[in-house]
Amino acid sequence: MATLFCHSDTFSFFFTIFVSLVLLSLRQPSAAAICQAPPVIFNFGDSNSDTGGLVAGLGYPIGFPNGRLFFRRSTGRLSDGRLLIDFLCQSLNTSLLRPYLDSLGGSRFQNGANFAIVGSTTLPKNVPFALNIQLMQFLHFKSRSLELASTSNGSMFISEDGFKNALYMIDIGQNDIARSFSKGNSYSQTVELIPQIISEIKTVMKKLYDEGGRRFWIHNTGPLGCLPQKLSMVKRRDLDQHGCLTSYNSAAKLFNQILDHMCEELRTELRDATIIYVDIYAIKYSLIVNSNKYGFGRPLMACCGYGGSPYNYNVNITCGHRGSNVCDKGSHFISWDGIHYTETANAIVAVKLLSMQYSKPPTPFHFFCRR
Repeated sequence: MATLFCHSDTFSFFFTIFVSLVLLSLRQPSAAAICQAPPVIFNFGDSNSDTGGLVAGLGYPIGFPNGRLFFRRSTGRLSDGRLLIDFLCQSLNTSLLRPYLDSLGGSRFQNGANFAIVGSTTLPKNVPFALNIQLMQFLHFKSRSLELASTSNGSMFISEDGFKNALYMIDIGQNDIARSFSKGNSYSQTVELIPQIISEIKTVMKKLYDEGGRRFWIHNTGPLGCLPQKLSMVKRRDLDQHGCLTSYNSAAKLFNQILDHMCEELRTELRDATIIYVDIYAIKYSLIVNSNKYGFGRPLMACCGYGGSPYNYNVNITCGHRGSNVCDKGSHFISWDGIHYTETANAIVAVKLLSMQYSKPPTPFHFFCRR
């Protein structure tokens, strides 16, 4: 496997080897020794975990060089390779999740389904593909699956027990905050929306619980103010010492605090449920702050885009479109296209996430394997 980083100091050298081995091992997962019976997984979210839903649902073209590393073709993922959710699936020795809307994949969705779609929000409701629409899709999926499970070929479909013991993952909210700022709303106007956003997530979790779900994995949102897209488009700059937008990151942190509190409330209310809150913000911000230690020389610059330094992002010439450029495969970037992460960065996030240091309560991910 080719070296993924180029950096001179000793720490970076050994970390290069470490991450390379992680990528190699996750490419050929050995998790079977831990997870003999992988769980069914249902994921709800936005582009951070969309494994091809936008392409399958709307036919929207997401072409090469997306997917150039692991898949060697575009799969509808907004990255040069695997997303965090792909690494998490591989760590449980299960197949990568297929988009719910993919009718041509030949999958019967025996290991679950992915309802995440690029651009999804919680508000407004009842528009494609808001969180509550994803919930409605899940309810239809469940109803139809149980109907088919009662037939002679029922073993090919997810049973009631499969839904009950499934892992329900939710990763959404980033676009709600970003959209508010993009409309010209102030920081105070943006944070006023946060309780409504959290309320929608809570409503969906309780509905999934009412449907029998008992295992939840909830991602908070990352540091919006460190995305090259935001940095290149915002005119009034309030940068922190690492070059990130303070207002965007402050809104993200407040969202995360309220989401954390909501998870605590639900643990008390739904006592037989397991609810894990995951601090993605802390992991991703650490990549920016300690970028040199991880071998990333330009943490706020996109690998694929247009415009060159400092951000290589132009809203009119985005990654994959005519005129855009892309870094060499051996380059070391955190940001792939100005919004989403490279496979290398996603792999590091996965390693940190699986360490249990960023989950609350600390829980090994293989806890979700079926017993």
